[in-house]
Amino acid sequence: MAERIEKSDDEWRAQLTEEQYRVTRKAGTEAAFTGEYADCKTAGMYHCVCCGEALFDADTKFDSGTGWPSFYAPATEDGVGEVDDSSFMMRRTEVVCNSCDAHLGHVFPDGPQPTGLRYCINSASLRLSPAGED
Repeated sequence: MAERIEKSDDEWRAQLTEEQYRVTRKAGTEAAFTGEYADCKTAGMYHCVCCGEALFDADTKFDSGTGWPSFYAPATEDGVGEVDDSSFMMRRTEVVCNSCDAHLGHVFPDGPQPTGLRYCINSASLRLSPAGED
């Protein structure tokens, strides 16, 4: 597992845009079809916008039709964690960065094979490093 990153609220606010802060540090959600990576087809690695941890390989990205970047698997078993989320009168599984606890999105059991999972992730929580730039 990667090294734990802990910062004060003020440090996160100074580092992130208002939208990135709202999504990653306050468990917000960007509007569907508005995120930078919703329709992105660039090869590469998606990293946590907060700490730089590698989270999702673009090879696992697929068009779910939901308006958010969707992946069928994380890049590594240790990169992302799952937390029970019962907010908004729903039971869901929240996806967080294991290095810095950034809120990334949610995972659902309706994705394609080989995993059958759909990691529905906010663009505001990601930074893409195109292939060859990592």
